[in-house]
Amino acid sequence: MDNEKRDGGLRGAWKRQSAAQQQAAEKRRLGPALQALKALHSVGTPGSMNAEELERQRRMQDIIGHLAAPMAGLSWEPFSLNGMNAAWMRRKAPHKRRRAILYCHGGGYTSGNLGYSRVLASKLTHVTGCDVLTFEYRLAPEHPYPAAVEDALRAWDHLMYLGYGARDVTVVGDSAGGNLALVLCRRLRALERMLPAALVLMSPWTDMTASGPSYTERQDIDPMLTMEYIKAVRSAYAGGADLSSPDLSPLLGDCSGFPPTLIQVGTYEILYSDAESLRDKLLDAHVPCTFQVYEEMWHVFQMFPLKKAAAAMNNVSYFLLEQQ
Repeated sequence: MDNEKRDGGLRGAWKRQSAAQQQAAEKRRLGPALQALKALHSVGTPGSMNAEELERQRRMQDIIGHLAAPMAGLSWEPFSLNGMNAAWMRRKAPHKRRRAILYCHGGGYTSGNLGYSRVLASKLTHVTGCDVLTFEYRLAPEHPYPAAVEDALRAWDHLMYLGYGARDVTVVGDSAGGNLALVLCRRLRALERMLPAALVLMSPWTDMTASGPSYTERQDIDPMLTMEYIKAVRSAYAGGADLSSPDLSPLLGDCSGFPPTLIQVGTYEILYSDAESLRDKLLDAHVPCTFQVYEEMWHVFQMFPLKKAAAAMNNVSYFLLEQQ
């Protein structure tokens, strides 16, 4: 019996040590990417979104893109979509091209490029098998609202031109890209066109008025975003427009008729209320909504080499399979 206790104690100690070693290794892997993202989302004051600040943020986007090695077996195919930079992420192996994903990158509407998009585009292709189209929409403050929405509609129209039906396409967006995905659905509905088969929103920014409680309750535990950053980028994008407009804050608009939606959010997010309130809004409008909360995770954690990030990406695949 004593030997069994001793062996059990040794096994427990080994497991604890192994877990600690895994956590230490994970922190080492996260270091450069987390530092780059934190630098990207840091800004002095709402009025400091000047040319130098914008250049710094956009340079950090490039660094993040280079930190993510392309996954084996995938093909990255940049092209010009009528003057707008775009790219396909595809599997190299023969595969059916019946379904596609339109991916809207984040970056507060003031930064973001194809290199940054490649991180999540590769993960989306890897877990779903779908071809992923991503694009560089015009950025604020040089191109404020509605430039990004117009560019998203151009990317959507390109998919329709290629022969995809609306029900063959899922729109995915993270952060500001989640905002853009929702506003694209609003624009399609206003034009009386068919909406996508599904939406996948990662840490979506849905309320530019910042009315949710997490903006104050979680600002001290969010390792990524600050209110200063949010105020700066929303001012650059919205200009003098009313922040409560549903085309800026889709949470405050009508969501009826929207497609089934998956929302993923971490508990360490200043935007947590944006995600949670959107879930309630969708369910009130009788829109099927899957809401997934990841403990101790931060803004768009899916980008990182984490077990929870891998689990979240697998859940995207499961969700899309359910929509077929």
